[in-house]
Amino acid sequence: MLALIGIVVVFGAIVGGYLLEKGNLLVLLQPAELVIIGGAALGTLLVGNPMEIVLGIGRGLPQVLRGSQYTKSAFLETLKLLYELFTHLKKLDMAGIEAVVEEPAKSPVFSKYPRFLSDSHVRDFICDTLRTHSSGSVGHHDLDQVMESDIDVHHRSKSAPVKALSTVADSLPGLGIVAAVLGVIITMGSLGGPPEEIGHKVAAALVGTFLGILLCYGLIGPLAANLSRINDAEGEYYQVVRQGIFYFLKGAAPIVAVEFARRNVPANLRPTYREMESACRKQAA
Repeated sequence: MLALIGIVVVFGAIVGGYLLEKGNLLVLLQPAELVIIGGAALGTLLVGNPMEIVLGIGRGLPQVLRGSQYTKSAFLETLKLLYELFTHLKKLDMAGIEAVVEEPAKSPVFSKYPRFLSDSHVRDFICDTLRTHSSGSVGHHDLDQVMESDIDVHHRSKSAPVKALSTVADSLPGLGIVAAVLGVIITMGSLGGPPEEIGHKVAAALVGTFLGILLCYGLIGPLAANLSRINDAEGEYYQVVRQGIFYFLKGAAPIVAVEFARRNVPANLRPTYREMESACRKQAA
């Protein structure tokens, strides 16, 4: 929502200032310039990236408008889940742990957290790690390295659409110049005609440069930066889960393992120890 407000503010300020200077909005309505810039930008995106990255941009932009899902309440819910899961696993042998992770939807713990079950990657991140642990042949330090690698691979895959969108944003001023040059070429071909017609064509050419710069610094660039921050927040979330699992597998008590996880929550989103303990004990009860 905040991103949408920002977009409205950017375009509102530009249009408002333009109108205060007695500008004519109809001059800015140049469909041909939008076709040139927008079409060329889309073309560069398709030329430089596979379809999976293009689709990743489409999936990521709605997240920017909705805002990050990794809020304080989401972190607190995850800590509750980890505490309840660790407490439950303490009572099971290796075969019991394997049964839990094979069908998490039927687990008495996971079934209480539908949002967790709907996120296939974090669900598999936890279940695959515990499944490997249940084999009994992998140490907790090796599992920690596996989790770190998994997080790194996932973060790189989520960062690829951001880089592609940033590249498109960087290309927009240049594409605006291309549109402007084409407008100048058309203008030069109209020399000798009525001054009003020449003036209109010059204005249309300058609008191309204006649109390229505006879309770069006022829309596409900020969207890419916001999407990058959302990906970073997701990486921080996985680090919280990783720390909790690592210390649990190392032999720490469930509340201690969850405390290590809590310490990895970003400071502005981190619940206090009392909030965490109260929520965990209440959930266990």
